[in-house]
Amino acid sequence: MANFNNSKRIRPEQLQVDNTAYPDWVSGATTAPVIGDRVYCAAGLAQVTRLAGKASDGNRILELKLIDIVAAPFFASSANVLVAPRVAV
Repeated sequence: MANFNNSKRIRPEQLQVDNTAYPDWVSGATTAPVIGDRVYCAAGLAQVTRLAGKASDGNRILELKLIDIVAAPFFASSANVLVAPRVAV
């Protein structure tokens, strides 16, 4: 019988953004992120580098690049990110 190692398995709750981490930031489902926006995702702080179509639920698919960590860009739904408040000029 095979013995599976679950130590590196990602749990569903690890993929959800913590809405309490930045209480003054808004959900990407209510405010559409644009290229260059700073967002908070399940992996940490990131910047939107590209908009890549829409998901089946109507939310945008974002290509994100982590700010503090050297890693390859990845994709996330706008519904699962918090968008930093935009400063009015």
